[in-house]
Amino acid sequence: MKIFTCGACKTPVFFSNLNCTCGAPLFYDPDMDVMLNEAQPCQNRQPISCNWKAEGDTGFCRSCQMTQTIPDTFHGDNVALWRVSEQSKRWVLSNLMRWGWFTAKDNGPWPTFKMLAEQTSRGEMPVTMGHANGLITINVTEGDPVVREFRRDELDERLRTMTAHFRHEIAHFLFLRLQTQQGFTESFRALFGDESADYGAALDRHYQNGAPADFQSRFVTRYASSHPHEDWAETCAHVMHLTDIVDSASAAELRHNRRPRSGYDAYKEAKSEKLLDQAFKFGTGLNHIVRSMGMQDIYPFVISPNVKEKLIFAHRHLMTGARKA
Repeated sequence: MKIFTCGACKTPVFFSNLNCTCGAPLFYDPDMDVMLNEAQPCQNRQPISCNWKAEGDTGFCRSCQMTQTIPDTFHGDNVALWRVSEQSKRWVLSNLMRWGWFTAKDNGPWPTFKMLAEQTSRGEMPVTMGHANGLITINVTEGDPVVREFRRDELDERLRTMTAHFRHEIAHFLFLRLQTQQGFTESFRALFGDESADYGAALDRHYQNGAPADFQSRFVTRYASSHPHEDWAETCAHVMHLTDIVDSASAAELRHNRRPRSGYDAYKEAKSEKLLDQAFKFGTGLNHIVRSMGMQDIYPFVISPNVKEKLIFAHRHLMTGARKA
């Protein structure tokens, strides 16, 4: 993610800031990828701290317009959880817009979102995150770090964040768009397997038997081993993670062996292997730094040659897919 600049005083500002330290209001323009000091605010600026500018006649920003259902706010905590979830969504959407997805020039279909809470005015309701034909369901309850950490341990996942959830589910949606492009399905199956295999049966086997013993040699995570669709979504999400690591390091002027160079734009890097190698080095270095504070690794994964090949495939299609569409 870039570090932005306040137009009023030229002070650095960050992606989620509503105001600069000089007092000037901030409004994010997703197509220009800049912070403005004057714009029509999104109607969700006050309730959930949305700092994007409004678009069209709805009074809402592009990200908020994609949200079809908001959580039942009978319980006040749901508003805070919705706020955290939408903040993660805006971050992920902004990243993808750097590759051309969901911009004003992108005429392909866009996803819609149901933001649901487990605690509602009618009592507890189960919520399963997932994607179905362009509609993405997000459980905002995991905006609570205590709940999220409990489930991370319960499911034995090395990384579980709201940002990761959005990247994973949006990757499922992007598959629908990419599979319409000539040659994509054949190339996909050669690496990931037959995505038409029975999905329900595959998940049943996964939850009953777990991941294969050698999963790390072929899959980026345990869950990726469950079905080709999940392998794609997990792999795609990791490409988004890794690209953003390099881009954020560049914005913060961090270097590893003098890379990336000043002004480097990770989202314009066409050489997939070059991008990924930088990301792996930063991941390892950042892991070492956060351990000094007794915190969990930022990127706790070891990437095998087979997985790297899948990451390269996903990166190439994420980078070019919107333009081809």
